[in-house]
Amino acid sequence: MPAAGLGSELDVIAAVFIGGASAMGGVGQVIGAVVGGFIMGVMNNGMSIMGVNVDWQQVVKGLVLLGAVIFDVYNKNKA
Repeated sequence: MPAAGLGSELDVIAAVFIGGASAMGGVGQVIGAVVGGFIMGVMNNGMSIMGVNVDWQQVVKGLVLLGAVIFDVYNKNKA
């Protein structure tokens, strides 16, 4: 299907950053992206089971992504 995966961009980007990829580039591993994908999958499934509205799920995922990027940038500036 041409539209398969449409709308999953936030999940994919969040999974990669949670997995350890750097906003500055040059850092990251495939296993980290897989672990980040599992974390995002658990979050999606858990929020769906809890009955969280889809709009709020997007907000939570965005905040998790923001937290991962802030953590990465903070650690890069500290070193």
